[in-house]
Amino acid sequence: MFNLLTSPRTARTVRGLIGTVADAVRSVIAPASLVEAPAVETVPDPVDVLAADELPPVETIEAAAREYERAADQARRADRAKRASKKILDRLPAGVYGRFRIFRTLSSRQTPDLAAITAIFKANNLGPVPMKPCAPSLKVELVDVAPVGIEQLAGVAA
Repeated sequence: MFNLLTSPRTARTVRGLIGTVADAVRSVIAPASLVEAPAVETVPDPVDVLAADELPPVETIEAAAREYERAADQARRADRAKRASKKILDRLPAGVYGRFRIFRTLSSRQTPDLAAITAIFKANNLGPVPMKPCAPSLKVELVDVAPVGIEQLAGVAA
């Protein structure tokens, strides 16, 4: 009986219950503390961005941003659906299921074996494996812009 109470699974369940109770108490006392604004680290623009005199009209930029946001949302939904389907399909043996043939092929893509590279670096005292950052991700979000009145502009200039 004591083993059942000290198993890792029970400990996770108890920690989960404690976390849920703590969240419930915080939601009553200080609801804003449950909302964490994710820190977004911005990076400098790449060198090949347009100059101020080369910029297209704002309407063109808004249309492109709207289309990008729509396509990104569709891609996220498609990726979630693909992952959910893949969970089932990955466990199936090769064969024909209804009108679909499920099979596997070797990938032509290759990726570095970081474990082997790290072992080589350690064996030869070369220090840590050199890493380089990935390319920055383009993000697009809709913002509410308050119309600027003449009075506000005059206040800024003064």
